[in-house]
Amino acid sequence: MAGPESGTTRRDFLYIALGMAGVAGGLAAAWPFVDQMNPSKDVLALSSIEIDISGIEVGQSIKAKWRGKPIFVRHRTPEEIEQARAVPLDELKDPQTDQERVKEGRDEWLIMVGVCTHFGCIPLGEQGEYGGWFCPCHGSHYDTSGRIRKGPAPLNLEVPTYEFLDDNTVKIG
Repeated sequence: MAGPESGTTRRDFLYIALGMAGVAGGLAAAWPFVDQMNPSKDVLALSSIEIDISGIEVGQSIKAKWRGKPIFVRHRTPEEIEQARAVPLDELKDPQTDQERVKEGRDEWLIMVGVCTHFGCIPLGEQGEYGGWFCPCHGSHYDTSGRIRKGPAPLNLEVPTYEFLDDNTVKIG
């Protein structure tokens, strides 16, 4: 048993036990403050959206809003897909194949966050030197796959997490 000859006393044990109880009490008191920083249920409901794509014709785009940002949904033509896939990766500032930016078997659907990666402007669709998107604020040009081709933007337009629920509905987020 511990005693005066080993250097530990009952008082040392009480100090340690009291310290541990104080830490546990502090954590229990702090938990409600930390927990209240989690997003509310109404905000979590906005973390994903479903978009009906049945009315989007080939060659047409729509804009939706998700988490306060514009989302571009483009029903690409076979020519746009071919043009995007013909670009050598060494010509791209942010190398990414067209296949990496779309879902397999759904190559005609391009879904992106419509925010320029330079300063957060909203690019204009079907414009610019590459037939994709053009940001008039600072001159960034994106191709038909939303990849940066010219201008100050450092990255491609972001592709959000999404899935096709059926042939007519896509869920983003």
